Parts: sequence; structure tokens; C-alpha cells
Amino acid sequence: MTVAVVLYTSDLRVHDHPPLRAALQAADEVVPLFVRDPGVRATGFAAPNRNAFLTDCLADLDASLRSRGGRLVVRTGPVAGQVRAVAAECGATEVHMAAGATGYGHRREEGLRDALRGQGVELHVHDSVTTVVAPGAVTPSGTDHYAVFTPYFRRWAREPLRDLCPAPRTVRVPEAVRGEPLPARDEVKGVSPGLPAGGESRGRDRLTRWLRNDLAAYEDQHDDLAGDATSRLSPYLHFGALSPVELVHRARGAHTGPGAEAFVRQLCWRDFHHQVMAARPEASRRDYRTRGDRWRSEEEAAEDIAAWRDGRTGYPVVDAAMRQLRHEGWMHNRARLLTASFLTKTLYVDWRVGARHFLELLVDGDIVNNQLNWQWVAGTGTDTRPHRVLNPVVQGKRFDPRGEYVRRWVPELRDVKDGRVHEPWRLSGPERPDDYPEPLIDLADGLARFKRARGRD
Repeated sequence: MTVAVVLYTSDLRVHDHPPLRAALQAADEVVPLFVRDPGVRATGFAAPNRNAFLTDCLADLDASLRSRGGRLVVRTGPVAGQVRAVAAECGATEVHMAAGATGYGHRREEGLRDALRGQGVELHVHDSVTTVVAPGAVTPSGTDHYAVFTPYFRRWAREPLRDLCPAPRTVRVPEAVRGEPLPARDEVKGVSPGLPAGGESRGRDRLTRWLRNDLAAYEDQHDDLAGDATSRLSPYLHFGALSPVELVHRARGAHTGPGAEAFVRQLCWRDFHHQVMAARPEASRRDYRTRGDRWRSEEEAAEDIAAWRDGRTGYPVVDAAMRQLRHEGWMHNRARLLTASFLTKTLYVDWRVGARHFLELLVDGDIVNNQLNWQWVAGTGTDTRPHRVLNPVVQGKRFDPRGEYVRRWVPELRDVKDGRVHEPWRLSGPERPDDYPEPLIDLADGLARFKRARGRD
């Protein structure tokens, strides 16, 4: 009786799962294994919202495997040691897993390969599990990665998609291998009250409804803050409860218009960032392109940073977005751009401060996309226009013209009509929301102030 191990990481699903399919083809029995890695907790990455969503994903994965005769084995400890122990217990000769893109993921694979080699177990690392195109699979002439999105997208769009892997009908797991009880969501403290439920089943249900009802209008509506017309699939993609390859297949199959292509383009952005980070792992903590910024220190900007985090800057659309983040553990993509621009370009605070706060709350927060999106906005990343500034008043009026998004999250302004909600400091008389703080700074005066502070005037 041959046995293989499937090590789950950020790929918590049974549909379109190449490592699981390969293991089932190679062996009579398979051990689906998830290791609760203390190394992740030590980095501070295991934030409450992601931990809660993770528990949902693990429970759903276990249920899916049990419906096929199997189960999920959960262990806690260093990954290499736990995988080696499980392989020894069941006599496995192969371990299959999805490829990682971060420096931590690469180190994990190297440590695992070294640990397994000593007991004659072969490690198989599979590409195109958490991305559509593997990092490094397409490169420009003379360098190891694309530094600009548009040429990458042109090349990426021509790459043939791999075939989808059907979910297995049967998964046989050796009885001798035991695991720990599954973690429960109610054990996680500090979870945002509006956090969505996780798991492959919920993700697939949401995907099906969204493709049917909203994909066609995505190109025209995805920046509408109040309309909330984005897919909200990012948490399921982050945990691998949905396959990005399947999303491209299904989006293109469901609709051939601009909505589908706009959505596929967003999936390409994920792959673009993964290939940048795979080539430049230090970009998770250092400027991808240094601009010589002399950021205000956290001590100097402490009051402004606190106001930004709490959603009380006085700029309504910024405050609405930051309050949405705290309540839901998620934020509209357009809102992410303008809040990041406000912190880095208006308050002139280091992008790492904002990236750290987002990672504390975002259920879909991952090192690759979070850090590189922040750098794109801050002007230290891959943006070809590094000096662009998103004016929060203009952005609010453009993407929330009736003020519905602001009034949803900033109830102090619920009585202010229409687009006037974006400039409450201009109101007078009975419409003026006296309980809402004056803006910390007028935008024009603020920009001048921070330019003087960094010696640019």
C-alpha cells in the first residue's frame, strides 16, 4: 500500500488542486495535512481576522474530504518536523505541496526538502496552484522579472491556461495517522464584527452568484464605493479556497465583454506582484525603488497616524474606509488606494506603517499584495507615475458622488445631503454636523505644511 502526503498551505480546497490530484495518482492512500506553523505566529502575521477565516477554511476542507471518505490531519509545530513525522508514521514516499512566492515560503520549501531527503522521501512542489502563471514562468529579455505591469499583462494574457483538476470522488487516508482537533472560530478573540465566513463552499457559492449577476457590469462599476460591485473574492483567493486558474477559466467562459476582461486583469495584478516578490523578496520590507523619501517619524506623526487608523481624520471618505476596515476586516479596493495615498502622500508617513496596520486587520492581507500595493501608492514600487497624489475630496466626489458610502460608515454625517458630505467643513447653519471633528488639516494647507516639514519648499 503506497502513501503520499499533501501539505496544505495557502491552497485550502479540493477543487482544481494539482498537488492533491498528483498525490492521488501516485499513491493508494493520501494524508491531507495542515501544519499550524509557530513560525507564522512569530512573525506577527497570524492576525485575529485571518485566524478566524482560517478556522472556517479548515473546517470546510475537512468536511469536503470527509464527504469523499477522507479527513484533514492537523498538526502544530515546525513544518519540516511535522511533515517528516507524518511521513514516517504512514510510510509515505512522496510529499506534494503548492509553490510559495515569498522568502518565507521559499525557506520553508528548502527546509522541508532537506528534512525529507534524509529519510528518502521526495518533495514535489507544484506551480500554478495559488497563481495563474507561476512566478518566473514569463520574463522579459535580460532580467528575471517584469517591473512594469502592462508589458507583463500582454505576455501573461497569451500564456495558455493549464487544465482544471476535477475534485476527487474518493480520498483514502491511512487510519494510523492522527491529528489534533480542528481549531474553532469562537476560540479566536479580537475578530472584526462584520468579518465574512470562510471556506471553499462559501467561496464557490459567492463566485457562482457573482459571475451570474455582476461580472458583466464589473468594468463600469468596480470603482463605485457605495455600489460595492467588487467580487469580494479576495479572502478566498488569499487562503486558496478558490483557484485563480479556475476563476480565469470561468470568467472568460461566463462573459466575453469588458467586464470579464477587467476582472481577469485584476487577477493578473496578483500574479504580477507574485513574480516581483519572488524575484525581489526584500521588497516585503524595503523600497523596491528607493526615492530618497525622508518620511516623518512615527513619533512626529503619532497624532495623525492615530487619527488615520481610527477613522477620525475629518476627511469623510478616508474615515469611512478606515471604519469599514475595522468593522469588516476588508476594504473596497478604491478605498485602499485613497487611504494609502492619504497616509503616504498627504501625511507623509512611511508606507510600512500603513502596511503594518492593514495586515493587522485585513482578512485578505498577504505580504505579497499588501506590501507591493502600498509601495505602488507610496511611489517606491512599480508605479510608473510615482508622484501621483489621490485627493480624498476629489476621489470621494468621483467614486461616491451621492455620499452613500460615507454616510454608511460615518453616521455623524447622515443628515448631510448628496456630495456635500465630502466637504462638511464648508457647511454652515443647521446642516453642519457639530459633533464631527473639523479636518485635521485643510488639504492644500496640509500639503504645504508637509512639504515644508521635509524641506521641499
